[in-house]
Amino acid sequence: MDCLKKSSLFSLPIFLLYFSIILSFNNGVNASHKVFPGLQSTSTVDVKNVHRTGYHFQPPKNWINDPNAPMYYNGVYHLFYQYNPYGSVWGNIVWAHSVSTDLINWIPLEPGIYPSEVFDKYGTWSGSATILPNNKPIILYTGIVDAKNTQVQNYAIPADISDPFLRKWIKPDNNPLIVADVSINKTQFRDPTTCWLGQDGYWRTLIGSVWGKQGLAILYKSKNFMKWTKIQHPLHSVDGTGNWECPDFFPVLLHGTNGLDASYNKKNIKHVLKVSLDVTRFEYYTVGIYDTKKDRYIPDKTSIDGWKGLRLDYGNYYASKSFYDPSKNRRIMWGWANESDTVNDDIKKGWAGIQTIPRKLWLDPSGKQLVQWPVEELETFREQKVQLSNRKLNKGDKIEVKGITPAQADVEVTFSFSSLDKAEPFDPNWANLYAQDVCAIKGSTVQGGLGPFGLLTLASQNLEEYTPVFFRVFKTQDKYKVLMCSDASRSTLKNDKTMYKPSFAGYVDVDLTNKTLSLRSLIDHSVVESFGAGGKTCITSRVYPTLAIYDNAHLFVFNNGTETIKIKSLNAWTMGKPKMNWSFGHSSY
Repeated sequence: MDCLKKSSLFSLPIFLLYFSIILSFNNGVNASHKVFPGLQSTSTVDVKNVHRTGYHFQPPKNWINDPNAPMYYNGVYHLFYQYNPYGSVWGNIVWAHSVSTDLINWIPLEPGIYPSEVFDKYGTWSGSATILPNNKPIILYTGIVDAKNTQVQNYAIPADISDPFLRKWIKPDNNPLIVADVSINKTQFRDPTTCWLGQDGYWRTLIGSVWGKQGLAILYKSKNFMKWTKIQHPLHSVDGTGNWECPDFFPVLLHGTNGLDASYNKKNIKHVLKVSLDVTRFEYYTVGIYDTKKDRYIPDKTSIDGWKGLRLDYGNYYASKSFYDPSKNRRIMWGWANESDTVNDDIKKGWAGIQTIPRKLWLDPSGKQLVQWPVEELETFREQKVQLSNRKLNKGDKIEVKGITPAQADVEVTFSFSSLDKAEPFDPNWANLYAQDVCAIKGSTVQGGLGPFGLLTLASQNLEEYTPVFFRVFKTQDKYKVLMCSDASRSTLKNDKTMYKPSFAGYVDVDLTNKTLSLRSLIDHSVVESFGAGGKTCITSRVYPTLAIYDNAHLFVFNNGTETIKIKSLNAWTMGKPKMNWSFGHSSY
């Protein structure tokens, strides 16, 4: 069926009265499938701009969540994403569609996929794109078929392959392609991955699920892409993790930063399995080996499998999706940053959710973890620049970075120190705590030895409000332990106990032989994306200052440790705004 015309989208019945996924532990962030029946179609009267981002991907109004099926096809980048055309809470979900030639400037188009058939009448949820060998793209996505939340896997193809923007997508009558058998929880059976072609000539895809509390990556294979068979065992599973959403599975080179197509399976590679944990609302991944003969994934012994494992991002970052970009031989990851304020706040301001800056990712030379870095195209928006170098910071010092727009900036700084001797002992009682808990104990105002030092972002002049992004170095019996924090606890004066203001944190696996640590922060009004040690540890925070807004926002570099810190180099830029002609797209924008 052809894509719905502009005049008819608003006549769609609102079928999406989905079940509510109530989570006992979700780090204060609303689940992306939590239903607000009385609110999901509340139209936006007056969009509030005070905390809207300047250079992140964000439609003018309404709710967005998961990035879907990003791909590069015939010179054009495509981004689909979950979107509510009628309100600023989750519901009425369609696949919004935008295109770009540079990943930064976007043109919105008509929705690509939306509920219209018996196999997706109650919802069109997340999925992935695959480029077939005849250079034809195909999308696999999850459809909701009834009010009981039964989930099936469908496909869609372009109506006109010659259209450079692939504006219209059709859903053939032989859908659904994959239906859960009796061994599968059919209400937790979603988000098919990009498919890969095995050496045996069979296509394979993963679907996230859960059985009891065991998270599953269910594996299917097909010779012709139309008839799929479930492999008897999952590609991988882990007890006690809960439901796996938005799985991603791809190869990475052992050496270098180039990316690989999902079907690449030769020597000198590892594989990465990423899952979004429904319970914790974080993104976890492991690095390991894909045994193609047994169709099993085996994480390396250095990869912890579960809640204490590696995360793509230790902050507000979820439902990520990667794709291979053959134009620059790289793998790119998109991620969604939900709001940390309240549902009522989202309704009042008329929007909710952003897509984070797309990141290039590759395997660290150690082979133990991924490295992530904002795509190089972002640098084209750098405007006014200021530099600092060889500036000392004694305990309690702070230096203001002037000459840029601190509310909309890109900052890169390298810190150095002369000695590790003042690193604080790491308390053995913290061994079983998450880094976030340690950061809450050892915040930026708690004086230390080697640290805390870093940036005070989105700060008011007198520091009534600020979001510090900083390092603190500890010493254990046999090594040093680097804590990186992005602490929202003092980010706003707004006195709302329901607002989520966490002390996000992660540890940085970095060699301190050269006694340097680097930090990059992308600051954009209500989001701070930070990359520690060249992208080894990433943290995204959503914050809502009341004083530190627009021209009243400030940026400081600080040290609150007894060890003197040197700003070896600091480069900061005001960031411009990308071109997004939203009037070109659907009128609901």
